[in-house]
Amino acid sequence: MTLAIIHTRAGLGLEAPEVQVEVHLANGLPGMTLVGLPEAAVKESRERVRSALVNAGFDFPNTRRITLNLSPADLPKDGGRFDLPIALGLLVASGQVPPEALEGLECVGELALDGRLRQVNGVLPLALATRAAGRKLIVPRANADEAALAGDLQVIAADHLLEVVAHLLGQTPIAAHRLERPAPVVDLGADLAEVRGQHQARRALEVAAAGGHNLLFAGPPGTGKTMLASRLPGILPPLSEEEALEVAAIRSVSGLALREQWGRRPFRSPHHTASAVALVGGGSRPRPGEISLAHHGVLFLDELPEFSRHVLEVMREPMESGRIHIARANHERRFPARFQLVAAMNPCPCGHLGDPRQRCQCTAAQIQRYQARLSGPLLDRIDLQVEVPALPPEQLTSREAGEPSAVVRERVMIARQRQLERGTLNAQLAGRELEAACALTSGDRAWLAGVLERLKLSARAYHRVLRVALTLADLAGLPRPERDQLIEAIGYRQLDRLLKR
Repeated sequence: MTLAIIHTRAGLGLEAPEVQVEVHLANGLPGMTLVGLPEAAVKESRERVRSALVNAGFDFPNTRRITLNLSPADLPKDGGRFDLPIALGLLVASGQVPPEALEGLECVGELALDGRLRQVNGVLPLALATRAAGRKLIVPRANADEAALAGDLQVIAADHLLEVVAHLLGQTPIAAHRLERPAPVVDLGADLAEVRGQHQARRALEVAAAGGHNLLFAGPPGTGKTMLASRLPGILPPLSEEEALEVAAIRSVSGLALREQWGRRPFRSPHHTASAVALVGGGSRPRPGEISLAHHGVLFLDELPEFSRHVLEVMREPMESGRIHIARANHERRFPARFQLVAAMNPCPCGHLGDPRQRCQCTAAQIQRYQARLSGPLLDRIDLQVEVPALPPEQLTSREAGEPSAVVRERVMIARQRQLERGTLNAQLAGRELEAACALTSGDRAWLAGVLERLKLSARAYHRVLRVALTLADLAGLPRPERDQLIEAIGYRQLDRLLKR
């Protein structure tokens, strides 16, 4: 046989489209030609595969003209993941492995020059796609645990090309790799009980966790803004299996550890010097950014005004849509980004605007420039805007502990269950669904319209108020928001009044 077709998959973000490696041996001037839109690392596979086959003791068809086609031809291919499929294709085409041995199989792996198999990134999305296609998967042993996370998939793991061939020939069969999925991590982390005072901020944190709302803490330095934000993951419910797989797939294509973080909600805290590409993803070979690594978790931006305004503005669309679309001249990638934003900021450059403990040293122009780094459209997308004031010494030294995270977490899970019965979290409700879920009375609707007019809030802010009020009703066990919930929800739109003081 002079023609062989091996099944594998490319890695395009979180997608793993099928690729057929076609190998044809023909008479003519000896040589090896690789076509099918391969990038540099794929072109170099010719030399890796040649050396691996020779060093493993196989016959390399040096006297034939070899044509390698990676189909479909218009799909970009990169990385060393095609080494193993190309090597097996050459062995089948040259008659050293029967073609029927690879029926119902897909394979992926990079080859060392001596035939050892090296791990590749992005195996979990590939494994999920292989499972959907109903095939088995051959992977390097270093990727075996990651591939097995896909669940109902027969994973064949090997350390060397010789092991793969011996398995295909039936000489030394390799047992399917089995892995019990680790139990979801229930890590409450730092406990809310350690937070002294700040009752409104603690309440806002609970509301944010219950409804999936974005949250901004504003106040002088040292009032506990970062301390509060770091405790949000501890009051969020555990990930569902589907959510855990999505989070793991993003970590897989980013080359991050999976098993240790299985079932743990992400908490990402990039430095304020982060670029727009680092935050939302991109690059010449687009990779997930911080907003995607925080998918189904928390993105914490400390010292929010210190971030470049351009960097913050690129988050506006993903905050609404829950995804990021990165387009380049010859390809595009889509990454999920359903994150919960928690941010912290000082009210002015010195941090002491409105602080009774210390007088602010900033000029009016400095304060205006500092506050102008946050645009109105960005602030509109933050449902809860809460002042975190300086605490009096007696509260700081008090031994009275607040509610522990475990107790708050139970209330959050009950409220979220009410929302999931309606279909989705309150932070994601929009339009008619939101209006129907709130079902305000005519009196409450008229009262709310008057308040919004006096506060000069936008239409987007109006819907944010409704979402927060609905979450407050869920926490209170009410079928719909009442006047008390509307008043509290409006009270969480404090930033305009705080910054203009």
